[in-house]
Amino acid sequence: MIKASDRKALKKFGENLQKLRKQKGLSLREMSYACSIDNSKIAKIEKGRVNITFTTLLQLAGALETHPSALLDYEKG
Repeated sequence: MIKASDRKALKKFGENLQKLRKQKGLSLREMSYACSIDNSKIAKIEKGRVNITFTTLLQLAGALETHPSALLDYEKG
């Protein structure tokens, strides 16, 4: 079971992912093509509904042409 604090972290991570994707000017579909992850799964990640793996983190970062740490650099709380 996921703790409430972990749910908040997943939501913040997702919000950060969405912000970075939009800064790059990528639609969900374009992001999906760039990282080979279904756009519906990306939408769920952005809403904080999916706890991703490390390899998914690497795929997302690659699609955004950024270091994986940029995806983890979000406001805690």
